[in-house]
Amino acid sequence: MTTIQNTMRKIHQYKALTFDCYGTLIDWESGIWDAMQPLLMHNNRNIERGDGLKAFAVIETAQEKETPGMLYPDLLTKVHQQLAEYFSIKTNPDLNVAFGQSVPHWPAFPDTADALRLLKQYFKLVILSNVDRDGFAASNKKLGIEFDAIYTAQDIGSYKPNPKNFNYLLEHINTDLGFTADEILHTAQSLHHDHKPAKKAELARCWIDRQNLTNTENWGATAVLTERPDTNYRFSTLMEMAEQVVSETQATRISGDT
Repeated sequence: MTTIQNTMRKIHQYKALTFDCYGTLIDWESGIWDAMQPLLMHNNRNIERGDGLKAFAVIETAQEKETPGMLYPDLLTKVHQQLAEYFSIKTNPDLNVAFGQSVPHWPAFPDTADALRLLKQYFKLVILSNVDRDGFAASNKKLGIEFDAIYTAQDIGSYKPNPKNFNYLLEHINTDLGFTADEILHTAQSLHHDHKPAKKAELARCWIDRQNLTNTENWGATAVLTERPDTNYRFSTLMEMAEQVVSETQATRISGDT
């Protein structure tokens, strides 16, 4: 499903796409849930996936706010310990650390690599991620392209939705690649981590609605917002977005418009 609203501008008219990675390009919910399984096996405990992801969302959000300078593997280690406490089950340092080191094992969405290769033909592509450099480098091997710039929470010293992250993005993408805010389309799944602060930063926004939140209340591993920020474009998958860009570009070449 494609929804284009609040704009008369075609997507192909932007020059750079800035991406969230985890939840948008990488299937972090499957990765998180898989990484929780050793804890559940250790305790012979059955917990529903939705309950596990919801608890993760609450705990991770609080931990990122409390320790903005903590590297993401260390932060995940603390989150795992708190998950065990939340569900009243036993953990140990080895299980906690294994969860903290799990990011490289999180899978990409099936459409991600092919969609990124298409989009790379039309835009500069930039990452704004809440993980550390090593974690993203491992994930990048699954994404099929080389990004033009990569900015992580480790570089910035805070986690989205802190506005510092988007201020850093705008400053550095201008210095590094020469783009201004009106040339950028921020592309992300998370309304909490990305679209709310991106709106405050006055960036155009493309929502990759992986969770189908327009029709459900399945917030998964993402913190719940009582008021949803509007977005300029919405697609169910990244490939839908890439196909829209190809369609726009072909139509423009035929009509001679820009």
